[in-house]
Order: sequence, then structure tokens, then C-alpha cells
Amino acid sequence: MSTRSQLRFVQRVEQTGETDGSADRVTQVYRHSDGYPASVLRDLEQLKELLDATRAERGPGYTAATFVFLDKLSTVDLYLDGDPEQTIDAAQPADLLEPSNMEHLDQPLFLLGHGVENPADGIHGDEEYLYVVELPTENPFDEPTEWTVKVSGHSAFPRWDGPTDEAFERASWQFHGSLEDALAELVRDEAVVK
Repeated sequence: MSTRSQLRFVQRVEQTGETDGSADRVTQVYRHSDGYPASVLRDLEQLKELLDATRAERGPGYTAATFVFLDKLSTVDLYLDGDPEQTIDAAQPADLLEPSNMEHLDQPLFLLGHGVENPADGIHGDEEYLYVVELPTENPFDEPTEWTVKVSGHSAFPRWDGPTDEAFERASWQFHGSLEDALAELVRDEAVVK
């Protein structure tokens, strides 16, 4: 069974000029499976470690794209479909994209399971968790800083096929703090329950 979720990658951008205040740069991703906190938070931890090590964090759009890429890369074994005769040659990764090499699959699941959503209207209504990943506004060449995350309670937000902003505004958040603290609190809690 799938645990669907929506992740928003957000960066505060200070506005200059006539309007005082700030605006959010937002990119939103739909994840069809493994949207429970332990899975998503571990994936965010891996993503942050990679971006910190490579100094490749470039705001919400790039961060969300890398999140989807890593998630899809981790499921490429679905391409093999349990067939020991089926292999992926690292020297020829383009072979993976050859449609004739996918004829053995009922559905190419590694090509499915994610969507880049319009933050204004990109909620399906059957998600079980919402996440907000707050990225610091900084120069990408500065020392890496901590990400802040918000994790909704299980189905603790309006569930309908309608405007996303309202679901995120009305959500009940079970956690809001650093990614490091979320891992310690929520992943530890899930491990105790299982």
C-alpha cells in the first residue's frame, strides 16, 4: 500500500522596493510511496549530506529536482523486475531509457511515483503526510547550514482535490524544527513503535 505525500521546498526571499516583507520561493513534489516520516526524513538527510558535500544546493527548484532524482535512482532496481538475466551496465546507462528494454515490465514503476506540482493547486486529496523543507537564504559557497522541516500529523490536514495552500495552512504539524532533531525525534519514535 502506498503512503502518499507532498513535500514543499521553500526558501525565504527578502523583497526590496515598494513592498516590505518577504516572499517564498516554493517548489512542490508529490511522492506516491514511502511518504511516512522515517522514510522521507532519511531521504532528506541523504539529500542534504550530498548537497553539503558537493556545495550543490541552489534553492528550492534544484533541491526538489535532486530529491526526485535520488529517489528514482534508488528505485532503478525495479527495472530489473527480479529477473537475474536483466542487468544495467553502468558504462551504458542510456540503455535503461531504450523502450525496447522495458518490454518485460507491466509498468515501469521507476518512471512513475513522483510529480512536480503547482504549489497553488497541486494536492490530490489522498496524501497522508505533508512536509515543508525550509532552506536557508544564503550564498551556496557559504558553510552549509541546517534545514528546518515541518511534518504534518498523519492525515492532519484537509483532504480534498483543491487548493494546496489551504491544506498547508490548515495542517496540524506534529513537528517543526531542524532536520537533525526531526530525525532524532520522529525516526527514533517510529523505530520504537515497530
